Amino acid sequence: MTAMRNAEVSRNTLETKIAVAINLDGTGISRLNSGVGFFDHMLDQIARHGMMDISVECQGDLHIDAHHTVEDVGIALGQAFSKALGDKKGIRRYAHAYVPLDEALSRVVLDISGRPGLEFNVEFTRARIGEFDVDLVSEFFQGFVNHAAITLHIDNLRGKNAHHQAETIFKAFGRALRAAVELDPRMVGIMPSTKGSL
Repeated sequence: MTAMRNAEVSRNTLETKIAVAINLDGTGISRLNSGVGFFDHMLDQIARHGMMDISVECQGDLHIDAHHTVEDVGIALGQAFSKALGDKKGIRRYAHAYVPLDEALSRVVLDISGRPGLEFNVEFTRARIGEFDVDLVSEFFQGFVNHAAITLHIDNLRGKNAHHQAETIFKAFGRALRAAVELDPRMVGIMPSTKGSL
């Protein structure tokens, strides 16, 4: 029987107090309370399209702005993801996804490599989506990548509506993550690396 791939992480600093939980083999259920509505909407895309159960509770210094909240949630989720994934034996490791939303199209390619790296090629058509600063999208992914130790390439190939651009990115990320962590029946107990470790 396959072990449960889930984890919980708490992160407390002078800027944020965060508790996250993730189940890599979930059903897409999310319980999100970051205090930033649009960000919760994007995290829901990861859960729903990644078929992962994700819980986020955050109290952040939103009287300043959302930067610390978004970045620190990325860090905590990256830590929880790495913890839940365990030794990585049997996973597919590499994956990609293209997701459209009306005029927008994004591509996400990732490698659960053990080496953190982010290539973020997105030119948003405006600086804010409602009250949400679009610069924080890359901050979230940088925080996640650094602590999940994955290589992640994000490209928005086209788009005129900034909300659509962001949503296609998060949906594609969820779908690619789901595919990469999937257990390959031909790789049971095998590390997906010629080095023997990731």
